[in-house]
Amino acid sequence: MSLFAPKYIKELLEKHGTFPSKRLGQNFLVNKGVAEKVIKAADLKSDDVVLEIGPGVGNFTQEMAKTAGRVIAVEKDLKMIEILKETLKDSKNVEIIQGDVLKLESNLSGSPPAGVQKNYKIVANLPYYITSPVIRKFLEAENPPETMVLIVQKEVAQRICASPPDMNLLAVSVQFYAEPKIISYISKNSFWPSPKVDGAILKISAFIQRKNSAFNQRFFRIVKAGFSHPRKQLANNLTKGLALSISKGIELNKGKVISWLLKNKIKPNQRAETLNIDDWIRLTKNIKFK
Repeated sequence: MSLFAPKYIKELLEKHGTFPSKRLGQNFLVNKGVAEKVIKAADLKSDDVVLEIGPGVGNFTQEMAKTAGRVIAVEKDLKMIEILKETLKDSKNVEIIQGDVLKLESNLSGSPPAGVQKNYKIVANLPYYITSPVIRKFLEAENPPETMVLIVQKEVAQRICASPPDMNLLAVSVQFYAEPKIISYISKNSFWPSPKVDGAILKISAFIQRKNSAFNQRFFRIVKAGFSHPRKQLANNLTKGLALSISKGIELNKGKVISWLLKNKIKPNQRAETLNIDDWIRLTKNIKFK
């Protein structure tokens, strides 16, 4: 019986004395066509190493193992580990790791879990509650993945892929490091149990190395100040927000902020939502208050 069949998944869970955990965001994919779309978007090849987060019963894992060279599946739930050992026993290129991917240490300076090589891809049906922390962890990793193809909430995917005049803090935080793209939307009925909202296949690729930590810190201070009061004028937000967060020795007043914005071809009455990544980078490079 197919591992994508809800009846079979229910039987597996009953056999191992467990049930879908709301706390862990367990909504199992029961639409094989969606899995095929995700794998196609990831462009998996025979020499690829894939890190999968939250494999659940292993149906998605099985499909990836048919194409990828190696799949490293990180699962937090001990009961799911028991099930994975059963469902993936014939998939010789799959390694199962028990643990929380957000806490797993690495021999690669805090990047992927130990054992994941320099070049790897992340492909996962993410538990929705850890979407943002997982994306942030790997965007900022010293050794980021080649690409990430994730099933996430539809609204979250739309926010990440936003563009001016509808930018937001999450979009800037992702687009500073990489290029996100929505591959397709997914009905909530493609999962069992069904979540309350529809999902989306999100691809994050074209990673940009941002190794200047001092610049990065200042960039996000400026961006967070700009978005501190959504829909309000940028000059006001930056004046109030930066006064509290920019390095000591930098004196701020609204006149200086307005001058700084105008020199960077940004109108003081613009909203943060109207700026693109290049605008924020230019502002960060050219902040010279004394």
